Amino acid sequence: MAAFALFADLENCGGKKSMLMDVIERVKIRGDILIGKVYGYTDSYSDLKETLLSNTFAVVPSLRYGRSQKNSMDIQLVIDALDIAYTNPLIDSFCIVSGDSDYVPLVGKLKSMGKFVLGISRSEVASGVFMSACSEFQFLESVSTGKERTSAKDSEEALSQSGVNDLIVTVLRESESGEMLAAELKNVLLRLRPNFSEKSVGFSTFGKLVAHLSQQFGAFTVTTQQHALKLSLVAHASTSTEQINKDNYVRIFKNILEEYKNDGFLRVNPSILKAAVLASYPDFTERTVGHRRFSDVLRALEKEGLLRVETDDGGNMLVRIR
Repeated sequence: MAAFALFADLENCGGKKSMLMDVIERVKIRGDILIGKVYGYTDSYSDLKETLLSNTFAVVPSLRYGRSQKNSMDIQLVIDALDIAYTNPLIDSFCIVSGDSDYVPLVGKLKSMGKFVLGISRSEVASGVFMSACSEFQFLESVSTGKERTSAKDSEEALSQSGVNDLIVTVLRESESGEMLAAELKNVLLRLRPNFSEKSVGFSTFGKLVAHLSQQFGAFTVTTQQHALKLSLVAHASTSTEQINKDNYVRIFKNILEEYKNDGFLRVNPSILKAAVLASYPDFTERTVGHRRFSDVLRALEKEGLLRVETDDGGNMLVRIR
């Protein structure tokens, strides 16, 4: 099991509680977070206090404004990461929540020391060089948005059966094979939700719970492998019973765009938007909604007033949500 040190630039992850919780959850799927630290903390992020305290995160406050403040934070993060890499042998993995290319030398040094580096950033500001340098990289939009995400209430209180099912689907999707032994899966669930108990949702054993969820929701199968239960994600399982078509695609895209906007994303990469649609509607193609290319779909949505297509300084296409 991996042991992580997590360093988050609050400005990059929007400083929202839901985003930070989603980042923490995604890292906990991979292992334990032994050290956590956030940079650029101000009083405007006071709603994060409970999440930071419950995960024993340290904070580096934002003391000045402007470029000098940004450089200071970048340098402090690098110093902290290298200090831990050299002095704490328990840490074998690092998560850096930032897309800044200034961190590429740090990533290279950590990897040369045998450390795994997970990068997470908003697509709007993610540097291609930084993405390529990391051992693994995920866009924050993909981490934060999805039908399988459990609500903030579920994360803080006892989970419902549907909440447990959604969390299991998230864990299986993050695994390399889409499969996991039940005993291993339960350990991951307990890392994510320390108050989880199968008894709280009406089952005497974890095996009975997952068997019931498999039959009720059909998102994964449960089989026996050498006297142990194994869960396997159902391939191409749709999270929606609705089929996307010419008549409903505008409404479907509108709902997904509103999810991003509610999560604090003002601009997203078109590939992220397309991936979000495919996650819920695997049958989606441009032709199923009456267009040849995804850029044509975006232009149609732009005419509907849902978004505006822009390009950043590097000439990359971005979608501004209206």
